[in-house]
Amino acid sequence: MSDVIKDEVQKQFAKNAQKYVTSARHAKGEDLALLVASSQASPDMTVLDIATGGGHVANALAPLVKQVIALDLTEKMLEVAERFIQGNGHLNVEFVAGDAERLPFSNDSFDLVTCRIAAHHFPDVPSFISEALRVTKPGGRLLLIDNVAPERDENDRFYNEIEKRRDASHVRAWRKSEWIRMVELTGYRIEGMISFEKPFLFEDWCERAGMSEEEKRALEASMLSESNEIKTYFKLEESGRGRILRFEGESIFIQAVKSR
Repeated sequence: MSDVIKDEVQKQFAKNAQKYVTSARHAKGEDLALLVASSQASPDMTVLDIATGGGHVANALAPLVKQVIALDLTEKMLEVAERFIQGNGHLNVEFVAGDAERLPFSNDSFDLVTCRIAAHHFPDVPSFISEALRVTKPGGRLLLIDNVAPERDENDRFYNEIEKRRDASHVRAWRKSEWIRMVELTGYRIEGMISFEKPFLFEDWCERAGMSEEEKRALEASMLSESNEIKTYFKLEESGRGRILRFEGESIFIQAVKSR
């Protein structure tokens, strides 16, 4: 099943790779600014950016550190990320095809490991965290950002269901409590966590995943049929014509350190 999911991830992101480079949601945002500000970047630092996607984290850190390794499962994503980053004049980024759950690097290799808006596509998140810990130097840190599900079961069900219908490569958005448990059980010590409201513009959200018009309208109708409690919680906003304009989810930033 894990291999099937990873095949789906590669198909999904290969066909929509350029959209993730140009996506305003991925290219900017307070979460990216916070990650860079929290990186304590220095000219002697070596960074691994796991599931680099459009390369926005690698691009932001490249001028501040010695080297960035941008890793992604999908070759097409690496190609567009390389064009984007080198087009910005950053030549200290190496692009590596690889699996987040089986990292092709030696123990204690990186001062900083990052992963932004990607882990909800990983079939085995504990293996990803364990691998991140393995390649982090003692005293080094993990900076993680991802979408999260609410703690309430019905809201969790709704959010993960609509993400899966939008994008078959979605595995699970985990709850904040689950992330804390997984990260600390692996062996990192969490230094801080910040949550962000995450607005989704419905048409843009669907378009980025390559949904057909028929698929969009079916998903929209399903979301509109949900209870008022769920629509209120997710701040679902409708137009006068019975269309969804936007709704709101949540993402988190986690900073964790590997003990010396």
